[in-house]
Amino acid sequence: MSARTGSQPIEVLLVEDNPGDVRLTREALKEGKVHNNLSVAPDGVEALAFLRRQGRYADAPRPDLILLDLNLPKKDGREVLEEIKADPALRTIPVVILTTSEAERDIARAYDLHANCYITKPVDLDQFITVVKSIEDFWFTIVKLPPEPRP
Repeated sequence: MSARTGSQPIEVLLVEDNPGDVRLTREALKEGKVHNNLSVAPDGVEALAFLRRQGRYADAPRPDLILLDLNLPKKDGREVLEEIKADPALRTIPVVILTTSEAERDIARAYDLHANCYITKPVDLDQFITVVKSIEDFWFTIVKLPPEPRP
């Protein structure tokens, strides 16, 4: 039901600076039902370069979904979200906030900036994998993802 057809993988950009969370997310998505490619940006500056296909990311795939941590080095997730949703070429990409913050102000701000959903990372490893699998289930099998806009 996604924008991808046939056997084309779903492209996911994970913006995460914690190597442990990157590894767990990669493992959870690998075990999932949907074929996907996971790209990782370790900070907000790299994420925006990837999305804008700048520098070494000139050939980067356009993500079908972005998993975005809020607490990032160089440029935090709130700034990244704001820039994504302000850019007509990027704003249709769904952004799932996946962060440790449970602060009401962070949740409210994320939705004010047009996040598509907000998920607090569980501390328990098994629960973390369950959450990532549910993200995959929902966004890759139930939701119809938007196609890349034409230039």
